[in-house]
Amino acid sequence: MVNKPNETMRVIITVFVGFIFGFFIGKSFPILPLMKLNMKSAFVHDSSIVGNKSTGGSTQSTNDISSSKNNTSYSTENQNMNDSSKIWVPSNPKGAERLPPGIVASESDFYLRRLWGKPNEDLTSKPIYLVTFTVGYDQRHNIDAAVKKVNKYSCIPSQPTLSLSLSMFFLQFSENFTIVLFHYDGRASEWDEFEWSKRAIHVSAKKQTKWWFAKRFLHPDIVAPYDFIFIWDEDLGVEHFVAEEYIKLVKKHGLEISQPGLEPNRGLTWQMTKRRGDCEVHKQTEEKPGWCSDPRLPPCAAFVEIMAPVFSREAWRCVWHMIQNDLVHGWGLDFALQKCVEPAYEKIGVVDAQWIVHQSVPSLGNQGQLDNGKAPWHGVRERCRQEWKMFQTRMADAEKSYYKAMGIDPPNFTDHH
Repeated sequence: MVNKPNETMRVIITVFVGFIFGFFIGKSFPILPLMKLNMKSAFVHDSSIVGNKSTGGSTQSTNDISSSKNNTSYSTENQNMNDSSKIWVPSNPKGAERLPPGIVASESDFYLRRLWGKPNEDLTSKPIYLVTFTVGYDQRHNIDAAVKKVNKYSCIPSQPTLSLSLSMFFLQFSENFTIVLFHYDGRASEWDEFEWSKRAIHVSAKKQTKWWFAKRFLHPDIVAPYDFIFIWDEDLGVEHFVAEEYIKLVKKHGLEISQPGLEPNRGLTWQMTKRRGDCEVHKQTEEKPGWCSDPRLPPCAAFVEIMAPVFSREAWRCVWHMIQNDLVHGWGLDFALQKCVEPAYEKIGVVDAQWIVHQSVPSLGNQGQLDNGKAPWHGVRERCRQEWKMFQTRMADAEKSYYKAMGIDPPNFTDHH
């Protein structure tokens, strides 16, 4: 009789322990097949890699790698979208999806700011136009004359017998312009002798061209605040040119890509860019026989040269993407600018009422290398011609590839080369 309570307690303890043991067994049982499944899938994946290596392939194919990257990106995006505690904004710029839209600054500018004070008080004005010159120190006086123009006029006072000739200095490119100097000779600091240079942006890289600079420092998101972008050579005479009057005419005639007319007697290559004395703007011309397959195509229309082009913000976004990283002289771009506006024969033109003189100073050309007794500019000019052919080939191949991928026949455009 004394043993019965002990036996009862033993039974209760046994049942309780059995219950607890069974509970834990039941909880862990579903995990075992999953572990086996994961192990099997990992084994199959490893085997497939080993199999690829055994057949002689040391790496995955480009398509496999691309597919893997896309799958990873897609998986990451899905995970972020399913997790409401994490920020994921697909409409943000690429790479910034994890940021809240309110903090994303996708564009910038060349506005100079102070090191002190309140940021919102840094700027007394915001320039809306951008002008760049690619310069060497030897051409400093020409650039100074272009920026700080001398306006001469006659003043007739109240007494008819007196006549005074006055000269007035004013900034050709006013405070509405940001001025950027790209220095190809490394002598950027020496320009401080000019007062206007102290508010300019200076970028220096030896023996580089303006299109090399433009591709690397004039990204469309950097120049987005500017309505028009002037990308000019250093050897231009501007005695008959006023920048803001020029922009008024560009807007009036709806030009997205333009240039000032060129003095007829100097530095002319194409009839299209020759200044006409009987109009404000012209958009078409006649060239030498056989040069224009279509009167609405370059060089008879939809054409400006690369020495002094002016781009609208929208046109530059397209043109920037067309500039090739390794083709630094930009030869051939002038014939391709038409691809960036539509209709090109209406939106590309030459402003005759505001004109310039091309002084044809081969200063950058002299930065080339002496070769077999030939002057440095010979090698530079040969490189220019080679780049022109290379650009034409790339453009033609790119267009053929596009039309082939679309399954349509390419249009038969034949430009003068």
